[in-house]
Amino acid sequence: MSRIGRKPVPIPSGVTVDVKGSTVTVKGPKGELTYTFDPDMQIEVQDGQVLVKRPSDHRRHRALHGLTRALINNMVIGVSQGYEKRLILEGVGYRADVRGDRLVLNVGYSHQVEVPAPPGITFEVDRSGKNVTVRGIDKQLVGEIAARVRRVRPAEPYKGTGIRYADEVIRRKAGKSGRK
Repeated sequence: MSRIGRKPVPIPSGVTVDVKGSTVTVKGPKGELTYTFDPDMQIEVQDGQVLVKRPSDHRRHRALHGLTRALINNMVIGVSQGYEKRLILEGVGYRADVRGDRLVLNVGYSHQVEVPAPPGITFEVDRSGKNVTVRGIDKQLVGEIAARVRRVRPAEPYKGTGIRYADEVIRRKAGKSGRK
């Protein structure tokens, strides 16, 4: 049996979970998320917890069991606490700015790069313009948008310049050696 799949998902106060067939709607103080899961998975709300059960021990059902539970847990955490990813811009003249719902990046190109924020995502930049925070309630969307921002100018291993995650460590390379 799946260790993750059989763990119940606790529902914190202020969060409501509504299950209609294979569609789960989670409402909380930060917003609302809806997702349709595989119809084979049995999702129930009992005693302030969400339980996910599988119909058989087929390989596909075992895989879906843990996945379904993890996605529901991410939805519950998202509407109650939210998610964020922090990015750091390193390099001379590299900076970010927020204009409306767009993140404007100056990262060494001849032009500014604009990254639009989809609904449910907000950008936040500190005063120095070097630290960017991507916030939202959908864990998958926050990670995707943060990856899209990082993809504009990934950190390179020689000087370490570019955009990197705050918890990412860039392994530095020595570069070429001089003549002997």
